[in-house]
Amino acid sequence: MTTRTPPRVLLAAERPTASGAGAAVSRALVRQLRRGTLIVALVVGALPAFVAAEYERTFQDAFGADSLAALAENPAIRTLFGPAVALDDPGGFTVWRTGTILAVLVGVWAALAGTRVTRGEEDAGRAELLLGGRLRLVALARRALAVVLGAGTVVGAAAALGLLLAGTAPAGSVLFGAVIGGAAMTGGALGVLAGQLLGERRAASGLAVMVLLAGLFARMVGDGVDALSWLHWGSPFGVLSRVAPYADDRVAPLLVLGLQIGLLSAAALVLAGARDVGAGRWGDRDRLRRPSRLLRSLPGLALHGVRRPTATWSAGVAGYFLLIGLLATTMQDFLRENPAFAEMAATAGFASLATVQGYAASLFSLLAVPVGAYAAGRVAVLASDEAASRLTLLLSCPVGRVRWAAWQALAATAGAVVVAGAAGVAIWVGSAAVSAGLGLNEALAGAFAVVPVALLCLGAAVLALGWFPAAVLPIGVLPAAGGYLLLVLADSFGWPEPVRALSPFAHLAAVPAESPDVGGVLGMLAVAVLLAGLGLRGYARRDLRG
Repeated sequence: MTTRTPPRVLLAAERPTASGAGAAVSRALVRQLRRGTLIVALVVGALPAFVAAEYERTFQDAFGADSLAALAENPAIRTLFGPAVALDDPGGFTVWRTGTILAVLVGVWAALAGTRVTRGEEDAGRAELLLGGRLRLVALARRALAVVLGAGTVVGAAAALGLLLAGTAPAGSVLFGAVIGGAAMTGGALGVLAGQLLGERRAASGLAVMVLLAGLFARMVGDGVDALSWLHWGSPFGVLSRVAPYADDRVAPLLVLGLQIGLLSAAALVLAGARDVGAGRWGDRDRLRRPSRLLRSLPGLALHGVRRPTATWSAGVAGYFLLIGLLATTMQDFLRENPAFAEMAATAGFASLATVQGYAASLFSLLAVPVGAYAAGRVAVLASDEAASRLTLLLSCPVGRVRWAAWQALAATAGAVVVAGAAGVAIWVGSAAVSAGLGLNEALAGAFAVVPVALLCLGAAVLALGWFPAAVLPIGVLPAAGGYLLLVLADSFGWPEPVRALSPFAHLAAVPAESPDVGGVLGMLAVAVLLAGLGLRGYARRDLRG
């Protein structure tokens, strides 16, 4: 007969305190975000430093007083790229060239991070275990918010440090870093707030990103219409132009940015203290509706899942390209009057801007990035459903996982075509309103010409789903976002042709200004199918997560 020693009961003094549990939770949240924070900080620190370092060799002699005045006064330039100030300074040129892009990048990343460490933890059931102890929901939200805001601080410091190391003025470097860090903090606070409002991570992420992009659109309108310049104060993208690093170096607008972050953070904490775990403050209206007929088949279920995201992405890109179409004649007039800028745009990959067809083709090259992100995001949702065990019941039925993933990929392909088509119709409507001379067939041809790049993103995302399921979205967006950045840098700084050829955009024709490159399109489609096939093979062979 053996005896067992009864487990020792912990004394009250030995039990973990709420503060100790909270510190452990904070460390776990830091571990979740540290890799992404490091990658974003490296990009945000290196890219501006690189542009500033190359400024003297490439752009310094391109700007005279008359050119600067023309840029500052042109409404199309202000709308698309922000106010052109201090272009005769390497730091000012870098802010104008990269500031809005980096602010959008870090804002979206932080918004997704904010929903990940709040609503994502609740969706996965891990928050319930934590909240079964001494920690409360509002304390968990507060620590998640602190970690996300801290990550934004790191990103902002990296941006400032990069420009300081490039030799730009210290005041401008610090202010630029403060705005970039503020954009990340704003996105992170929005993500945490959306996680309290909606009961599903993907919906919360969509809401946070939509609000951020609405702020970008408001900045564009405020820059293009003087009477609406007050819209600058509503987002970090507009605050960047108000701060004007390397020109006016204003500090006061940062107070407005800080107020925005504070209000969003306070709202998130108030909502966290007034809801149940796993629930959002906004009820799920789908439960009150009759089930969709699409749910009766596997293809219908795949289409049902992409309906709302497709409508949201289509509305977003349509709004942007409607504005692009309305600015078509203004941009053409500006480039005809300032040929030096047309030549400089050509060196940066935007050739033939003086014609409406070339103008549309150049802007359509940007369309591949959001459409590719949309396609990769649909596969990332599949990976998220798997990790949260939402596929367990479905795959317990006579449904093969390869078949399910293939239908998801086909639905994402159809959605990508719809999103691209919405952009084509929108730019045609805008250009028709100003009699720019762009036909509907030309607009649709230019929009659909970038779909192969989006399908490369889809193929890369499916590849990651099979072999690297924890990194589906970063790998999926790489062909579009990374490829576009590579092409711009290669054209701007004269990199060797083999390096430039690594970008998918190097194999796209400038449709509708040129005829489609059939060979390039077929090559990208073949690579996309190959990547997707390899991904499906890996998906069939590995175990399910979650």
